[in-house]
Amino acid sequence: MGPDTRARATSESPAGREQGQEYDASPYLPRRGGLAALRRASADCRGCPLFQDATQTVFGTGSPTARLFLVGEQPGDQEDRQGEPFVGPAGRLLRRALAEAGLGDEEVYVTNAVKHFKFTTAPRGKRRIHKAPSLREMSACRPWLAAELRLVSPRLVVVLGGTAGKALLGNSFRVGEERGILRPMPSLEEGEGEGGGLLLATVHPSAVLRADDREAAFRGLVADLSVAASALD
Repeated sequence: MGPDTRARATSESPAGREQGQEYDASPYLPRRGGLAALRRASADCRGCPLFQDATQTVFGTGSPTARLFLVGEQPGDQEDRQGEPFVGPAGRLLRRALAEAGLGDEEVYVTNAVKHFKFTTAPRGKRRIHKAPSLREMSACRPWLAAELRLVSPRLVVVLGGTAGKALLGNSFRVGEERGILRPMPSLEEGEGEGGGLLLATVHPSAVLRADDREAAFRGLVADLSVAASALD
C-alpha cells in the first residue's frame, strides 16, 4: 500500500474521521464466516493508526479446533515481515518450551492481542525497535481476539505476558502475580461472566530472551506450561 492510499484509508477509517475518536476494529469484522473470512477481513483493518507503519496485519494461525490457544502481545519485526505470529527468536523459544512441557504434539492456535507491529526506529540505522501497544490500541483490536476465541472455542487459553493478560483480564493484570495459576476463562462478550474453558498466564518468551539468567527464566516458562499440559490431560 502506497503513502497516498494509506493517507486516504486513514481519513476514511473510523479512527481517522475525527481526531480523538475511540479506536475500534469492530466495523471491519465480517458478519459471517470462519477463521479464513476473519483473516481476510483483518488485512483491511483500519481500527487504529498502527496499520499505517506496519507492513501488514499479522493474524492468528493454527488449528481451528485446537484445545490450546496461545495469546502473545503483538507481532515483532520478523512477524511483521513474514505475516505470521511467533516466527522470530521468541517463537523458536516458545516451541522449545512447549515441547519440554509435554505440549509438543498438541494442536495449537497462536495469535496476538494486537495484530499490527508497533515500533520506533533506532536513531542510527533502520532497525525497528518494539514499542508496547497502548490500552486504546489493545481495546481497538480486542474484537479480532474475541472472534478468534469464539470460533476456535479452546479448552485452555495461555496468555503470554502482561499485554496479553490485560487484553483478556483488564488493566490491573500483573503477570508476576497471576502466572502459573489456572482460572476460569472470562467472557469477552459484554455483560457475560465466564467464557468457558480455562486460562493460564505466564511470561512472554521475549522476556526469557531478555532475562539475566535466561536458563532460570526458561525453566519458569516450562513449569508454567507444564501446568497447562496437566490441565489438558
